[in-house]
Amino acid sequence: MSETRDEELTVVHVMRHGEVENPTGVLYGRLPGYHLSELGRRMADRVAEHLAPRDVTYVVASPLERAQETATPVAKAHGLDLDTDARLIEAENVFQGKTFGIGDGALRRPANWKHVVNPFKPSWGEPYVDQVVRMMGALTTARDRARGHEAVLVSHQLPIWILRSYVERRRLWHDPRKRQCTLASLTTFTFRGDRIVSVGYTEPARDLVPPHLLAGAKPVKGQGKAFGA
Repeated sequence: MSETRDEELTVVHVMRHGEVENPTGVLYGRLPGYHLSELGRRMADRVAEHLAPRDVTYVVASPLERAQETATPVAKAHGLDLDTDARLIEAENVFQGKTFGIGDGALRRPANWKHVVNPFKPSWGEPYVDQVVRMMGALTTARDRARGHEAVLVSHQLPIWILRSYVERRRLWHDPRKRQCTLASLTTFTFRGDRIVSVGYTEPARDLVPPHLLAGAKPVKGQGKAFGA
């Protein structure tokens, strides 16, 4: 008996983009013009190789350049056109375009303190609940486009982590340093029919990621993480 629609498995990989060329160390957010570094392109190629044997039938990315450039090798490896979904974009952030390091960034200015009074919403950017709505929408669309196969979505650290936290029924507010969403990582949602039955996490390019950018690494002055990048 053939598998029914309610029982068929669909796998959706949500990938974070690779390293970005960012010599001034700003929180680039949704700003245009931020492309993958040479290392970031190697990360993208590595993940494309990792996913090459998989049954990927749909590839889609955030409209930002770094996501598009990360997704391109994956789509090419499967002979697919790359789609764009604005719902996968980076979260809004009032500190966009500013540095956010340890003792040398935007928080040194008292005028910015008002933006960090509520970590639960959060007060400095796009509400977590809004990120859940748009990311779940993108995830559902990908599931439907790749029914019975696999899809790859390329997005950004904070929206991916918020999506995973929601699916795994964790609180949405969190310590950004503890997000498990390293550069070029894959957060994988497996559906049976319309229902998510498992969530997985892999780092195919882990050996290429600078140590201070790995999940759980302690920040280093002058090498601050671009949270939510």
